[in-house]
Amino acid sequence: MLDRVAVLSDIHGALPPLEAVLAEPDVAAADLIVLTGDIAAGPQPVEVLDLLATLGERACWVRGNADRELVEARAGKPSPIEVSNWAAGQLRDDHVARLAGLPLTVTLPIAGLDEVLFCHATPRDDEEVVLVDTRMERWSAVFAGLPAEVGTVVCGHTHMPFTRLVDRRLVVNPGSVGMPYGGAGAWWALLGPGVQLRRTGYDIDAACARVGAESGFPDAAEWANEYLRSRHTDADALAVFAPRDGR
Repeated sequence: MLDRVAVLSDIHGALPPLEAVLAEPDVAAADLIVLTGDIAAGPQPVEVLDLLATLGERACWVRGNADRELVEARAGKPSPIEVSNWAAGQLRDDHVARLAGLPLTVTLPIAGLDEVLFCHATPRDDEEVVLVDTRMERWSAVFAGLPAEVGTVVCGHTHMPFTRLVDRRLVVNPGSVGMPYGGAGAWWALLGPGVQLRRTGYDIDAACARVGAESGFPDAAEWANEYLRSRHTDADALAVFAPRDGR
């Protein structure tokens, strides 16, 4: 049984916010750090993967759709997202092998939360969309077949933090470390015995300048100004994602 677990999702190859979160005392003291996908697809993929590798067994990795797409891009199936194709070309073979071997879900016992299932989007698919206001019928379909002992589901993918109950199951989205929608900062969650949604502040101006200077991605400065500064609101994101939620 784990007492405290830090959850980091949707880092998207952004090193400064990742460094800021890993420096948090509660993250450093956690029994485990779970990475719920979309880890490296961004302007600093190698740096992010190499830093996370230093965590060793303190980190548990789960596959996101962008991780899968990096592997596919390296195999000759390009992504529609420019930064992902560039990032795929930067990875070493050991990076690609690690991403290719990541599981769709991981289930862990955490104090106060029963069995907790971690996934990127949903337990059955790495790019399916569910939102804070998803209707109950859709949640029932998404969770069909889950073992009864799974009392909490942690997902990422939509870059917006929330917690809600779904027919007695707790659902947690920690938000995004590297591409937050709705507010600048690096968003993450601390689990056990309850759930804390957390935001780590850092020097956004310095981070944007650093990404622009250190990344080889041609549009790195523009990427950082759009995503690290959180130009997209949660209302914008919900409107874009709504059709993918079956509405």
